[in-house]
Parts: sequence; C-alpha cells; structure tokens
Amino acid sequence: MKLTPFTSIHEALGAKMAAFAGYNMPISYSGIIDEHHTVRRAVGVFDVSHMGEFILKGSGALELLQNIVSNDVSKLALGQAMYAYFPNEQGGIVDDLLVYHLDDGNYMLVVNASNIEKDWNWIAQHNTENVEIHDISDETALLAIQGPKAIDALQPLTDIDLAAIKYYSFVRGKLAGIDNVIISATGYTGAGGFELYFKKEHAEQVWHAIFNAGKPFGIKPVGLGCRDTLRLEMGFCLYGNDINDTTSPLEAGLGWVTKFTKDFVGKELLLEQKNNGLKNKLVGLEMIDKGIPRHDYEICAEDGTVIGKVTSGTQSPSLEKAIALGYVPVEKAAIGEVVYIKVRDKLLKAQVCKLPFYKAQ
Repeated sequence: MKLTPFTSIHEALGAKMAAFAGYNMPISYSGIIDEHHTVRRAVGVFDVSHMGEFILKGSGALELLQNIVSNDVSKLALGQAMYAYFPNEQGGIVDDLLVYHLDDGNYMLVVNASNIEKDWNWIAQHNTENVEIHDISDETALLAIQGPKAIDALQPLTDIDLAAIKYYSFVRGKLAGIDNVIISATGYTGAGGFELYFKKEHAEQVWHAIFNAGKPFGIKPVGLGCRDTLRLEMGFCLYGNDINDTTSPLEAGLGWVTKFTKDFVGKELLLEQKNNGLKNKLVGLEMIDKGIPRHDYEICAEDGTVIGKVTSGTQSPSLEKAIALGYVPVEKAAIGEVVYIKVRDKLLKAQVCKLPFYKAQ
C-alpha cells in the first residue's frame, strides 16, 4: 500500500487505518459520528493526499482540456476552479475532477485516487499536440480543513484574507511559513473551509502549525468515514459508487457541467440521450420505515419488482435519519414518490426527496 506524507502522524494518533484506492488511509479517529459533528459544528482536518494532481502547461493545454473535459474550461478565469468530468465514447464517465486555472495557459487537474493511472492514460491518449503534462501526485500533500471554524483556525497562519476567497476560487501564497501554498475553497462536505496543496516535504510543519492554531476552535483530525457521510448529506456523487464508466452523466444530474456549446469527446452520444429523453435519474431517498440502505441494495415497486439500485446510503448523523442516493426510472423520480428498498429480504418504504439532504443552519 502507498503511504501519504501524514501516515506516521495518523498512526501515532491512533487512527483506525484501512486500504483505500491503494493507500493506507485514516478511516476514523474518535469515531465517525463524533468527527462528522466536528466538521459540521467546528473544524476538522482531512488528509486527502491520496488524490491525484496533474499539471497541463503551455500552448495547446486549453484546447486539449476543451476536448476531454465536459465543462467549458475557456470560461475559467485565473484563480478559479471548476467541477467537471471526463466523458467517454460510450456515454459514461472516465472520472470526475476539478480544474484549476493556475496562470496563463497552465492548469492543474485534481482527480480521484483510484483513477490516477486511468486518467493519465486517458489524457495521454488524446494529447495529439504533445501538450506538456506532469503528474505531481506523489510530491503533493493535500489537506482539507473543513467546517464553520476553518477560517478562524487558519487565518493566524497567513496574511492572505481567507474570507475573501470565494467558493470555487483559490489563492497562492504563504501559509504556516511555507511559500507557494494553494489555498482553495472548493470543499466536499458542505461545511465550508479550504483545501491546502503544498510540497510533501513540508507536511509535518504544516500539520502541526494548523493544529496549534486551531486548538482554541476545537480542531480535530477526521477520517474518510465521516467524509463519506458529509458528502452524502450534500448529495455529492462519489466515483465508483454513484458514477462510473457506464453511468450517464446526464442521468447522474451532471448536466450543469456538460456544455454542449463546444465540442468534446462523446458529445454526440450525450446530446442524443438528452434529445431522446433520459430513462433513469439519480435521486435522493429518505427512509420512511426503519432501516439503513446500502450500496447496491435493490429499489423496488410496492409489488417487489426491481426498478433501480441504491448507489450510496447511510444513517445521516446531522439529520438522524437514513438517507440514500439511487437510480430510479424518470417516471418514479418526482419529489414525494414512494419506493421500496430491499433490506435483508424486507421491502422498506422510502420516498424521493429534494437534494441536498442537509442545509446549513
């Protein structure tokens, strides 16, 4: 298994570790529910250094991205980031990702850990103009400082006005005595906060500085377990669960980052899907009967006929109810529609609800 620059710290703190996307990652420290509430109410620190980062540089970088990325990268101003996906030729999704416009003609892509090699090969396959590409994943440390107290915890470490960094934008500067840190406000928890990208040799210095500065604000290390419950409360897709190589991005609700005003890989197939009408839709589900839906559980009609599948499910710590994402036929996707989820051979009642499940107070 690969290690992140923080692995020895996690182990010293007694984190529960497990394999994730080929990395030895912290799943929890004090427990998933406690860590979930820490992020919603105060501030938690995720090690997400397993994510992949690619740099695309110079002439032709924008043209390459426009061809392989669903969103319109030409609209991305310097200092902005955007969410997008790589469409494939079969109408599915190679991966979902973030695109950062670093400076003129230079971009950083942030991709899922499990797809680093696949994404690299996908980009290389379409790189017909020999655009300069660098995989900086192994030399990059990435921390996500998430929660309503994130600004309070980080502001003493930098002269940059963190409150001025708008959602889906970023600044490069000094933090914790380290130069050239990317401070980004994209987030995957719905709790506010920042992502910090920096060279891995500074990992321990940055970690300890953050925890010393954040002590008055109840800062805690948090693991991937609560990252999953937090993102699910927001209705955010997780690659490998809710979207994959065979799922339609339009059925997954990613039409908003699919820009048909430009040409890109797989455009015609997706346009055909859109024009012909979608068959299924990814929806939010709240349990009415008692029971927790899990990945791959069947979604059924009242008579037990299978009509869809749960892609992600959990007991929501914030809402204290069981929630799920799943694909159902479009005609069953209206808010309030009652469906049944098969849990241990029992059909338990659930209803389609509006996303996100959780709204910050």
